[in-house]
Formats: sequence, C-alpha cells, structure tokens
Amino acid sequence: MAREPSVEDGGAVDALEITRSLRRADLKGVGEVRRALRELMRHRCREDTAEVAELLTTELVTNALVHTDQGAEVSARLEPTRLRVEVRDHASRRPRPYVPTADDGTHGRGLVLVQALADAWGVDAVAQPGGKVVWFELDGAFESIHDEA
Repeated sequence: MAREPSVEDGGAVDALEITRSLRRADLKGVGEVRRALRELMRHRCREDTAEVAELLTTELVTNALVHTDQGAEVSARLEPTRLRVEVRDHASRRPRPYVPTADDGTHGRGLVLVQALADAWGVDAVAQPGGKVVWFELDGAFESIHDEA
C-alpha cells in the first residue's frame, strides 16, 4: 500500500512509493497493481497522466508475467515532478519493441506503447540472482490538480 510519511516520522512528503510482488502467471494481479498505482497518483497528478501510467504499467507487468517462467516485482515511485515504474522479472532475455503485423492481433504492442508514451524507458540487467528490470518514467505532469483551475 502507498504510505505517505508524516512529519512525526521525520520524513518529508517528497516521494511516495508502492511495491507489489506477483506470482508466476498471476494475471489477476495486474488489476491490483493498476488500482494501487491509481490510488498513489490520485489527487497528485492530472487524470490523463494517471491513465498513461496505468496503461504502461499494465503492459510491462503483463509482459513480465506472460513471457517469463516466474513472477515479477513492481515498484512505482512518485516524486514531485516524476513517476518511475520498475518491473523486475527473473528472465535475462531483453525485450525488444517491434511493430506487430495484422496477424498478431493485440499482441506485440506493449513496448511500442511504452516507447511512444514514456518520457524515458529502458532495460537494466540484474546481476544477482539474475533477470532484468524494465522501467519507464513520466516527467513534469504532476501539477496539483487543484492548481489547474
């Protein structure tokens, strides 16, 4: 669950974070991650930014669960001017965006969407115990929704 530090904790409200672990092929968990991300971003950013974040997170989490033999760990960190979402899996094979053909149906578009909509994205290898982290960032769209009036 997202937790906001309080002044009593000695923490400033500079960043909020959620983390989730998903078991292998737990596609129902994708909705839970999406809801947690929506709650994290609620009242902290514009609705269109939250929708893009949910879409991109859904794509990365689904890819990790469908294309690997183990589960995945998801973390999202919301700072005053940036959101960073990381999805770690246990497969070392690097994903590659490609333009799907008409025969692919809806498959193959996830990383193309990430590439098109994220301000930055990438894949980092994880040395121990192996695997990779696929991540994206959205920058600058976190104005208070109360400031838009």
